[in-house]
Amino acid sequence: MKKNPVASFLLPDDFRRPPLVRMLHEGRLVGEASRHAVRGVTDRRTRTPYAGSHPVRDADPVLLVPGFMAGDYTLAALGRTLRREGFRTYRAGIMLANKSCTLDTAEMLEARLEAIVARREQRVQIVGHSLGGMLARGLAARRPDLVSGIVTMGSPVLAPGAHHRALGVLVLGLVGLSKVGVAGVMTETCVGGDCALQSFEEAKLELPEGIGYTAIYSRNDGIIDWRACLDPAAEHVEVRASHVGMAVDPRVSDQVLTALAAHRAQAQAQAGLRIASA
Repeated sequence: MKKNPVASFLLPDDFRRPPLVRMLHEGRLVGEASRHAVRGVTDRRTRTPYAGSHPVRDADPVLLVPGFMAGDYTLAALGRTLRREGFRTYRAGIMLANKSCTLDTAEMLEARLEAIVARREQRVQIVGHSLGGMLARGLAARRPDLVSGIVTMGSPVLAPGAHHRALGVLVLGLVGLSKVGVAGVMTETCVGGDCALQSFEEAKLELPEGIGYTAIYSRNDGIIDWRACLDPAAEHVEVRASHVGMAVDPRVSDQVLTALAAHRAQAQAQAGLRIASA
């Protein structure tokens, strides 16, 4: 059997890989997707088709970042929900699959944030699913001038290696592809060397004051150890969704909306205090 390429420091002693049986929880995805479809039909039926029925887009811009081996399309449903509530959403630019070196992806997302901030003249909130949330955590710590808040969904920030062995097989496959010359995929150093260590360390940096942080997690998560999502720096919100289903379950979308609104209110309150004390 091939050696697991994921570095041991990504799986601290306090965490563990989910057992095989927990993968059965991911079968909830069918029901979660159906719940989203029903919510969409209900929303269309209750929407009033006259002038002024659409929300004013005065909320923060939001960048949506997909998880490992997922593309922007996986967060399309969440994006539609956010736009209905007045948010301007932006894709990460990960078309098919989030499979590249995490440092390269973080650099690309940083450039994306700079472009959005230049256009909107305000900081951006980031919603990241799984690996996308870990990338968001590192970006917020390094570039608080670009980020006003982050919402992570099933992101094992404390132990990226605490994932189901099925993901380990995918990682092994990507590393194998890199060894035969395929570009744009994770290499050994990305998952077990200096690159992995730097990404892990960046995702644990202290967040500057004024950045809202909400970590959404589920004990029904069949892919990662849910305890690895409980970053002490975050406000924790528990949901009853599968790992993959967090991207489409409207109950999770509701929690994302609540978190984004709370982060915005927090930022406005802090801005008011600064003005008052000036």
